[in-house]
Amino acid sequence: MLSAFKSIPTHMDYKGQKLAEQIFQGVILVSAVIGFIYGFTIQQFGWTVYIMLAGFTISCLLTLPPWPVYRKNPLSWQPAMPDTSGENRDKPQEIQKKKKHK
Repeated sequence: MLSAFKSIPTHMDYKGQKLAEQIFQGVILVSAVIGFIYGFTIQQFGWTVYIMLAGFTISCLLTLPPWPVYRKNPLSWQPAMPDTSGENRDKPQEIQKKKKHK
């Protein structure tokens, strides 16, 4: 059962995060405008709230799961460096101190 959940991807790339944020804000803005106009027309504030909640729900369904459209530009990471003994390597701070004293 758990192996089925482990096969689901749980990440987005940076461009996908930006796209998800833009979609989220756009859907919220459109639903707010539509809800305000409709609520103002029929003089019922409750409908404005309902339309806003519907827009929020739709935007959450569109942006919270990591859909494949949000994973089109993966980062290419550098390969890991082989681990050497920590005694032979100087820390970057120690290197800077040595350079200043020379």
